[in-house]
Amino acid sequence: MVAAPASLDTLCINSIRMLAVDAINKSNSGHPGLPMGCAPMGYALWDKFLKHNPKNPKWFNRDRFVLSAGHGCMLLYALLHLTGYDSVSIEDIKQFRQWGSKTPGHPETFETPGVEVTTGPLGAGISNAVGLAIAESHLAAKFNKADATVVDHYTYVIMGDGCNQEGVSSEAASLAGHLKLGKLIALYDDNSITIDGRTDVSFTEDVLKRYEAYGWHVQHVAEGNTDVDAIAKAIEAAKAEVLKVSGLTDAAKAVTDKPSIIKVTTTIGYGSPNKADTAGVHGAALGEEEAALTRQQLGWDYAPFEIPQDAYDQFRQAINRGASLEAEWNQTLATYRTKYPSEAAEFERMLRGELPEGWDKDLPTYTPEDGGLATRKHSQICLGALGPNLPELIGGSADLTHSNYTDIKGETGSYQASSPEKRYLHFGVREHAMAAILNGIAYHNSGLIPYGGTFLVFADYMRGSMRLSALSELGVIYVLTHDSIGVGEDGPTHQPIETIPSLRAMPNMLVFRPGDGNETSGAYKVAIQNRKRPSSLCLSRQGMANQANSSIDKVALGGYVLEDCAGTPELILIGTGTELDLCVQAAKQLTAEGKKVRVVSMPCVELFDEQTDSYKEEVLPNAVRKRMVVEAAESFGWHRFIGLDGDSVTMNRFGASAPGGTCLKEFGFTVENVVAKANALLG
Repeated sequence: MVAAPASLDTLCINSIRMLAVDAINKSNSGHPGLPMGCAPMGYALWDKFLKHNPKNPKWFNRDRFVLSAGHGCMLLYALLHLTGYDSVSIEDIKQFRQWGSKTPGHPETFETPGVEVTTGPLGAGISNAVGLAIAESHLAAKFNKADATVVDHYTYVIMGDGCNQEGVSSEAASLAGHLKLGKLIALYDDNSITIDGRTDVSFTEDVLKRYEAYGWHVQHVAEGNTDVDAIAKAIEAAKAEVLKVSGLTDAAKAVTDKPSIIKVTTTIGYGSPNKADTAGVHGAALGEEEAALTRQQLGWDYAPFEIPQDAYDQFRQAINRGASLEAEWNQTLATYRTKYPSEAAEFERMLRGELPEGWDKDLPTYTPEDGGLATRKHSQICLGALGPNLPELIGGSADLTHSNYTDIKGETGSYQASSPEKRYLHFGVREHAMAAILNGIAYHNSGLIPYGGTFLVFADYMRGSMRLSALSELGVIYVLTHDSIGVGEDGPTHQPIETIPSLRAMPNMLVFRPGDGNETSGAYKVAIQNRKRPSSLCLSRQGMANQANSSIDKVALGGYVLEDCAGTPELILIGTGTELDLCVQAAKQLTAEGKKVRVVSMPCVELFDEQTDSYKEEVLPNAVRKRMVVEAAESFGWHRFIGLDGDSVTMNRFGASAPGGTCLKEFGFTVENVVAKANALLG
């Protein structure tokens, strides 16, 4: 493309700056410092490198852009508006941070077309970007041919000092270096300011040396406020294709298999004469007086929200350029479809988000005669059944493969730099990065279905990213094993007590605690089908019996009658997981004593809550006030089902180190205790 004159570059950069100033002033809320300082790198990237189509934000082969420092979202909204995205009009800019606007206070992928990733919690975006880059490299290895390239795009990131201080970014960057994700390029806004003031009060490390140790290619642009050419040259040096054809030495070409970080030294709030380079411009509007002075400083002779036509003309070359790029790709895809029809059919099915026919045909069913297994083992069997029929399933474990049983039977090898076509991911001991990377794979919107395993108690390590899965409507599957005090000898550090109730408190998260093999199969079936809701599968270490009346399909109802009595029950026992069989055995004994008892299995509270009132009345009749829940977790959340007249066998303290069976017995998870408490409840 033809480079713009320097004066036009400056006009475009100041258009970004002043849109941010004006929007934040109008709302009297926001973060002007980053957009003002990062405007040159944003302009350089979007005008000169980013492959995208403003009129089709979901075009598959676009480059992905992640604003990891999401508080600076006016940078992104300005770029979307200026380059011609229909999702962000000038009126949307004026409604920044207002109710119902397309320009919320941090970027939300579900709200604003053109926003690739929901960011705000620092460090999450760069970690998501690792997942985006993994998805691209996996699909490229799987589908590209020597004479037909249908997957070929970069992932670009703008991140800040705060992102580099968060631990999750370190976890993810370490893995990205190991995996040699050469099409991941991060621009680091090195402005030396955070909310507390200058970063040297807490952050004095050499960031580039750290990334170099991770295996990244590192560069530094010393003047990021005005030197667009230097920024552009650094991006060129980071791009693999450029290095392949630029005639550089073999030593220089060696960076092609490394992710890249470009430290761009900037001034936060650049252009503001009194607030630039201070913490005061990080997260507060400039105010009318300082905005007027900034206009003078930058030579900006335009009214608020007024953008000169020359700037629009330059930015909106992206529309024709994007249409041409997409048309060219469509032709490539058409050729690919002719030459490789079976691969093209699978590729396009995945892009449509359609599951293959018969994907669930091998999910196992069980009878009591099949013997009991831990639900983590049932989970492994499910993954083995799904793997051959669901090629888009991709995932792994945070260094717990042989405890989580997250491997896929029959799969050999794993995703590595030398084998990106493989679909088993070794995340290492990096739970939070695992969740963030899984989100990134889901954000890629290419039909891949990501899953990741760890112990349930370590959900606390990755809760921030699990929350973003739920908020962003990402169908990530969390395989969380060792779900209770039944873990045993590892003791209370590894025995989750409050974790399941806390996950149930998260909107849009499906939390499954299956009670046997059939319910485990059912949990996977629902989780695979729900692509806009993450699922947490809480799975046992210890074995449990398969129930005669359990059902794969009834898991989709959330709760159902497992065992019943004649007539109206006097007591309803509600069980989940390993405690479901306790309810069944206790019911048998109570029935033998002449009591009328119903057993309800509740593998997913959220799905039960969403059923019709008439169905919920069938399962839990309002007239039956004597109810008892049995679950080896804190009772929080169950009271809406058991009411003031009910009771529970649950946990109200941390566990203990002892064999699992001993822990369960000592904490009252026995048939005898359930029967005794039931009789006391019945009076």
